[in-house]
Amino acid sequence: MTPYPFSAVVGLDDLRLALLLTAVSPAVGGVLVRGEKGTAKSTVVRALAALLPEVDVVRGCRFACDPAATDPGCPDGPHEAGAPHGHRPATLVELPVGATEDRVVGTLDIQRALADGVKAYEPGLLAAAHRGALYVDEVNLLPDHLVDLLLDAAAMGRAHVERDGVSVKHAARFLLVGTMNPEEGEPRPQLVDRFGLVVTVAAPRDATQRAEVVRRRLAYEAGPDEFAQRFAAAEAELAARILAARAAVPAVRLPDAELDRIARVCLAYGVDGMRADIVVARCAVALAAWHGRDQVTAEEVRDAARLALPHRRRRDPLDPPGTDEQRLEEALDQGDPDDDPDDTGPDDTGPDDTGPDDAGPDDAGPDGGGPGGGPDGGRDQSGTGPSSPADASHPGTQPETAPADGQAPADARVGGAAPAQAGSAYRPRTLRIAARGEGGHAGRRSPALARRGRVVGSRIPRGKLAGAAHLPATLRAAIHRGACAQDLLPDAGPAVRPPAGRRPRVVQPRDLREAVHVGREANLVLFVVDASGSMAARRRMTVVKTAVLSLLRDAYQRRDRVGMITFRGAAAEQVLPPTSSHEVGVLRLAGLRTGGRTPLAAGLRAAAATIATERRRDPRRRPLLIIVTDGRATSGPDPATVAPALAGVAAVVVDCESGPVRLGLAGRLAAALDADVMPLDALAAGVASTSYARRVA
Repeated sequence: MTPYPFSAVVGLDDLRLALLLTAVSPAVGGVLVRGEKGTAKSTVVRALAALLPEVDVVRGCRFACDPAATDPGCPDGPHEAGAPHGHRPATLVELPVGATEDRVVGTLDIQRALADGVKAYEPGLLAAAHRGALYVDEVNLLPDHLVDLLLDAAAMGRAHVERDGVSVKHAARFLLVGTMNPEEGEPRPQLVDRFGLVVTVAAPRDATQRAEVVRRRLAYEAGPDEFAQRFAAAEAELAARILAARAAVPAVRLPDAELDRIARVCLAYGVDGMRADIVVARCAVALAAWHGRDQVTAEEVRDAARLALPHRRRRDPLDPPGTDEQRLEEALDQGDPDDDPDDTGPDDTGPDDTGPDDAGPDDAGPDGGGPGGGPDGGRDQSGTGPSSPADASHPGTQPETAPADGQAPADARVGGAAPAQAGSAYRPRTLRIAARGEGGHAGRRSPALARRGRVVGSRIPRGKLAGAAHLPATLRAAIHRGACAQDLLPDAGPAVRPPAGRRPRVVQPRDLREAVHVGREANLVLFVVDASGSMAARRRMTVVKTAVLSLLRDAYQRRDRVGMITFRGAAAEQVLPPTSSHEVGVLRLAGLRTGGRTPLAAGLRAAAATIATERRRDPRRRPLLIIVTDGRATSGPDPATVAPALAGVAAVVVDCESGPVRLGLAGRLAAALDADVMPLDALAAGVASTSYARRVA
């Protein structure tokens, strides 16, 4: 089917410019496109392929070697000078989310190597994308080790395959483009930083523009060829302009004054390392070539900075969005060489010491970074009330008196003042599922079988070898079958030679055993938070929200999916369906209100229903249930009646009960659910506690 024309795209000026610049100068480092669903991200990327210039290739070379400069290390080489060559369009290779490492970098056919005695290498997608473009849709859902492979190959221009003692290297220079929906989760900041340019797109907010988008799309679907013909002249003009700009890049000059401006802007913006300066310089040069200029001006530097810098500032991954653009404008204003350099330093404020409202606890305080860290440093303004269960046991303090269920204070009721805000997040204890999983999703939380990690055994491959071969187990299988150890191990003595009359045999494909690795997997972390009146005291809810925020940050770092259920009044509410977007979880947590009775059983039933739904959707991802409550149940049936619905689910009850007299209701709940119990004041890493069970480490 004829692709949608690039010049027919309505709006999305920044995205189109970023893609054109990387086509002009692939050294910029590729483009990451962030945007909500239905914003034509994939359409624009696929349309770019038609504008890329044709390439000359050596005929018969699977690695698309350039006949004018062949790769001396090409696995299909060496190619002689004057070898037959031809032309072909630049390829656009699409990498699916479910691709394996072998499919990306290529694979060595070990069965053929054992049977025929040859080293057979099958090129992967990196070889197919050489001198073209590699498109990764939903790059944020791609396993981290695959993204590492892609970015390393894009940065070095070569792909390395190291497996079973055989090393293969080949050229892999391509235009890397990734798209993602932020609602489905954020990739690691280190990975985002490796993309040269990052563009955020959104659907147009103008009715006329939206109507034009629909009009063109319907016209394209009615007749793709006729629609493409309407924009043929514009497409040809863009393709010619890309060729001209690509040829002009080497002659563009970057004056020292503009190089100093780039350095000042990067310093003012507070980026780490030197990659930002280099990318901005390359992008500015490509912009100048695109505009037909022979040297970079301040205009190109500002435009390049807007495309290359917003994603490079060090920030808390759970900070609300919207601050990067404002800081970039301030950095661009400070980047004028005429400004006083003393005023161009990065902003001294940040998420290191304080909460979102810059009123967090001081690190030197007794509760700094701990579970009691609230916006007032752990005490109310009068300094007489504790803010955490740990404070309640301190001499000279009065225990907090929680309001009775159904009688929440005015500032916690619906329609009252704003809900309590969380304090500065701290590093919580790592909660894991102790039982080993079957290898669901790569992550950093619970132990599971994996493609990487510690080797714990071997197994017979299910079809084609999926991972590394386990050589000792392979040899044992061959020997057990009656193979000749003298053939397998040339130094073996006569004691291991086969009996007389038995024909020696070598290792065969059926003897292969693959290694079994144990690594870490990501889980579904489902929070069930008590928002009833017994939790409604403002200081107490601040401590609870701080704890949940800390666990959310931990889930982000361990690549988990998260969900949140709250219960209050007479029912439970799923305030956050399971998602990989931890930023959404932070926003929902900030708006959490409290008050009313405690329908604990309703919250557990909602959790059981959510887990059952997620198991049908993704049976390989194991759930970890975290229940944040004081254990009181003043509405609905006994929570123990819901326990059978949660049988087999790993769970932790975070006990929020405080005061000198404690009923131990959270412990009873944990016993009914066969769960672990952990006091809220022991959640922070480094706080000694032995009151939770061994199933959670």
